[in-house]
Amino acid sequence: MVSPAPWPSAEAVWAALEGIPDPEIPVVNVVEMGIVREVQVHEGRATITMTPTFSGCPALHTIRESLEHAVRKLGLEAEVRTVLSPPWSTDWISPEAKQRLERYGIAPPKPVGDLIQLEPSPTRCPRCGSLDTTLKNSFGSTLCKSIYVCNTCHEPFEGFKAV
Repeated sequence: MVSPAPWPSAEAVWAALEGIPDPEIPVVNVVEMGIVREVQVHEGRATITMTPTFSGCPALHTIRESLEHAVRKLGLEAEVRTVLSPPWSTDWISPEAKQRLERYGIAPPKPVGDLIQLEPSPTRCPRCGSLDTTLKNSFGSTLCKSIYVCNTCHEPFEGFKAV
């Protein structure tokens, strides 16, 4: 009697999820953004725990569907759990993703850490590197970004909000 093939491992699921781009910032994926928190595989079922960047994120439905689709393509049943505590932090974004954001023209978030800053540090222009920038609007194209203008190269750019 031939034994059934083993189910894909949690590592295989993680690898599949790394192929899912963030719907709002396609140069980074949902794993390196820190949205996917945990993957468990047991008897043909993958349980994925995710924490959204913002509880009202308009891309939540798309992310959930993409996670489920990637798991089903591996031959597993999918369960996606949303966990809001601890809340997502920009500190969960991988260093590689922060570099890719900058190359894409989005100023990556500064480390949040545990301290409250009374005066925010300047946001570096992702195009010329200048710290001489001005916040023009705290609401960018998505909830997680603000709009800046560089006073050196005069180019507008988005900056990722640190949360």
